[in-house]
Amino acid sequence: MTNLVQVSRDRFANKGWKRPKDYAFAASEAVVGLVWSEIPAAALAMPIAFMHQEPDTYVPVALTSPRAGRNVFVAPIGHWLGTYVPFALRTYPFRLRRVQDSDQVFLCVDEDSGLIVDPGEAAERFYEPDGSLSATVKGVFENLQHIEADRIRTTLAVAALQQADVIKPWPLAIPVGEQKVQVDGLYCVDEAALNALDDTSFLKLRKAPALAGAYFQMQSMAQIHMLGQMALLQEQSASTPSELVPI
Repeated sequence: MTNLVQVSRDRFANKGWKRPKDYAFAASEAVVGLVWSEIPAAALAMPIAFMHQEPDTYVPVALTSPRAGRNVFVAPIGHWLGTYVPFALRTYPFRLRRVQDSDQVFLCVDEDSGLIVDPGEAAERFYEPDGSLSATVKGVFENLQHIEADRIRTTLAVAALQQADVIKPWPLAIPVGEQKVQVDGLYCVDEAALNALDDTSFLKLRKAPALAGAYFQMQSMAQIHMLGQMALLQEQSASTPSELVPI
């Protein structure tokens, strides 16, 4: 369970934090949010879809499993099995929170991550002795701010696709061995609708800029078969009894 707490001197001046040793923390994430700049790299490694978000918007996500509660890119020992790791996972246990109806953001950390430690343990500092943010935490904060700026660009690009009416439901059934696992609630770019746009509407998408992300999303749909194969291998591995070793 995630427990995001604002990083402050009062709470963390005498605390330290450790970097995750693996991606076990993401083992139950079947989808991971993406920002626009990472879509080209992510599309080569995993399927990308859109999910509907209230009140009436869409967000791009990487599909990391055909089944809820399981991430097939995370090995049983916690190692990442893919060729691309989304930004949202690389910055754990830190995250930004935005003040409602404001441009102001503040840095948060997952206090239940198991990565926050007491003084004396080998770890990174949150704060320097003079009360300033440590260089490492300041670097994390700056990276998250860049990602947040990209999130705004993502919102504008997806809104342009939505306005052009080229996002449609994606009825997806992922083959996992002899089964077909139905995945609901996903959307994709409608290639036929995109190709049928008039010149003015097409130019609007290019200026957004939304076109490149749209094409990469469609390209990534070819990764569905690979996702099913990874899921099958994980399930077979989990059902195979481990070898008994005499002691």
